[in-house]
Amino acid sequence: MRILILGGDGYLGWPCALHLSAAGHEVGVLDNLARRAWDRELGYESLVPIAALPDRIDAWTRVSGRRMDVFVGDLRDAGFVHASLRAFRPDTVVHFGEQRSAPYSMIDREHAVFTQVNNVVGTLNVVFAIAELDPRIHLIKLGTMGEYGTPNIDIEEGWLTVSHKGRTDRVLYPKRAGSMYHLSKVHDSHNVEFACRTWNLRATDLNQGVVYGHWTEESGCDPVLATRFDYDQVFGTVLNRFAVQAAIGYPLTVYGAGGQTRGVINLIDAVDCIRIAAENPPEAGEFRVFNQFTEQKSVGQIAQSISRVYPGRCRIESVEDPRVEAEHHYYQAAHTRLVDLGLVPNLMDDEFLSSLLSVVERYRHRVRAEVIPPTVSWRPNANVAAPRRVVSTR
Repeated sequence: MRILILGGDGYLGWPCALHLSAAGHEVGVLDNLARRAWDRELGYESLVPIAALPDRIDAWTRVSGRRMDVFVGDLRDAGFVHASLRAFRPDTVVHFGEQRSAPYSMIDREHAVFTQVNNVVGTLNVVFAIAELDPRIHLIKLGTMGEYGTPNIDIEEGWLTVSHKGRTDRVLYPKRAGSMYHLSKVHDSHNVEFACRTWNLRATDLNQGVVYGHWTEESGCDPVLATRFDYDQVFGTVLNRFAVQAAIGYPLTVYGAGGQTRGVINLIDAVDCIRIAAENPPEAGEFRVFNQFTEQKSVGQIAQSISRVYPGRCRIESVEDPRVEAEHHYYQAAHTRLVDLGLVPNLMDDEFLSSLLSVVERYRHRVRAEVIPPTVSWRPNANVAAPRRVVSTR
């Protein structure tokens, strides 16, 4: 197939592009390079050095003998979106092209507004371009398990059958997002479902759990192909943060009681889920939802795992939770549809954790401990040293 990856320079988009190209698909990469600009805004950098996009593309061509088309521009520019899709003529569009950090969206009013405008408007432009150019294009939209929140009932895969006053209907599972970022994803889901129902488009909404790891078979072929390893308090994930804290002798800082439970998935599996979804498209008019994770882990469990595997001494400390969230809650989410289509999970076992810690040890000299403690709070007027403005490439 011809597959266009929006946000193809990012943490997930880049290894996904490599994986799909290696699987034999013709891949295009579209990005506005804003993720790199946000690092400069906040004063952060990936623990593992990452190459410039042109160097990445050249390295992949050298390693694999396969080329990728590149489109540099902003999804908020409807003309650019339309022209890029018309030029590449994709069978499938994979949409990673959004601001994906909950803390970034909660820095202040400006960052909240930017996140929602950037994400919702960009997605709408993609949906309209598909409807106008070729409704047969399969849109794979990256959502998040954070759309659901932590309800006191089981989470189904996108849809819920409801009986009320003697009548029954199938409705989208109720959403209770936990940040301005997650709310933007809820709006995306509703907009895309409307487009399928009304314009007969076809879409897969992948409600993805927390992704961990930085290595895939393809990205490991050459150092220039490496993807990001974020450990800071805005873009870093909890496992990365704990691994870095262990390596520098810093306490593993668990937010609150540590009972916050989420779905998690290895990067290797995350990119393979995209391949599986692309190679098994939905019917015209179908809006299908896959919950894309392989395990459920609490923050406390992840900290205990790192403490157990790390060869040195680890201390676990509880710190005030900067988020407004339940620290103990029921969490049981269905996640069978991708497994039914062939996903073979790679789990967060001791072997993986040891390999992750070895990567951190290799680049320990690049760690900046001051970017780890949280300064972004979900509570109004509580943020410390918030950046003055949002960095945009427009």
